[in-house]
Amino acid sequence: MTKNTHEYEYKNLQKNAPLLGYDRNIPYEKWRLQVREKLTELLGLPLETCDPCLTVESRERAEDRTEIRFTVQTEPGYIVPCWLYIPAGVKSAPLTICLSGHGGGMQVAAGKPKNDMDRAALESWHHRAMGPRAVREGRCALIVEARSFGEASLEGYGTSCTEAAKIAMLMGRTTIGERVWDVMRILDAVLDTFPEVERENIVCTGNSGGGTATYYLACMDERIAAAAPCCSVCTYEASIAAMPHCLCNHIPGIRKYFEMGDLACLIAPRKLVVAAGEKDDIFPIDGVRETYARTRQIYTAAGAPENCAMVVGALGHLNYADLLWEKLHEMGI
Repeated sequence: MTKNTHEYEYKNLQKNAPLLGYDRNIPYEKWRLQVREKLTELLGLPLETCDPCLTVESRERAEDRTEIRFTVQTEPGYIVPCWLYIPAGVKSAPLTICLSGHGGGMQVAAGKPKNDMDRAALESWHHRAMGPRAVREGRCALIVEARSFGEASLEGYGTSCTEAAKIAMLMGRTTIGERVWDVMRILDAVLDTFPEVERENIVCTGNSGGGTATYYLACMDERIAAAAPCCSVCTYEASIAAMPHCLCNHIPGIRKYFEMGDLACLIAPRKLVVAAGEKDDIFPIDGVRETYARTRQIYTAAGAPENCAMVVGALGHLNYADLLWEKLHEMGI
């Protein structure tokens, strides 16, 4: 017995197994279809489709790439700013989608600091510049401004997730679902507009909130050939439910049906590399390892155990790009 509400709710979560959790005794494909249908519903998808109205705002040459700044309408009246980097000297190249986490905005992932805070972020951990890194891998880079981050935030810099996420939930939507929808519609527009971007071998990566969006995007969009989420894939019990997290990480009702590892069935047999920090205090390593153990079971059931991997950095909540790309190369990306 307890009168502590938080303690009561957490114990209630712990004692209730997810209703659609992986069970090897249930036919795999039947279960997978149930998982996809329920996750689509919980994310609040689909949203309303519309003309993308892709508008190129600038096109400039840099030392190793062409940089294209553009916008896309992803649902009626909502415009998303983006960057597309194309490696110099190539007719076409495969694409890496780079999704930012909480911070100043997409300019950090683009390697375009706006102020001293951005410069300090890039100097302290250069792997945050995911776009330039993708170019060094010989790939195009699509950098997307996530809802409530950067230019999409209340102040035009930083984050303001809680305000928008609360309104979305009142409407049966979720911020995660909206971010996934945005990238799917932007990818449609990019593939239709820029012949330099190849349609095959698309990679998506991101750290923290960007890793969360990466994981759910790969669940919902089979064009993603390889997902490389960092410091974001963990049991809900050990992370989202166990400590304060931004409201944009929450999907109402999801733990009633799944743990995060169960959703790997929507990515398998495509490639998945999960990165984690040994000392990450908001996505604890034990919860990551538990999630990955479930992921391995599911990939084995899907007949592709070689297509999933886990890499662990020695530090905390950071983007371990070197480890991710090394493993992706080992897997043929």
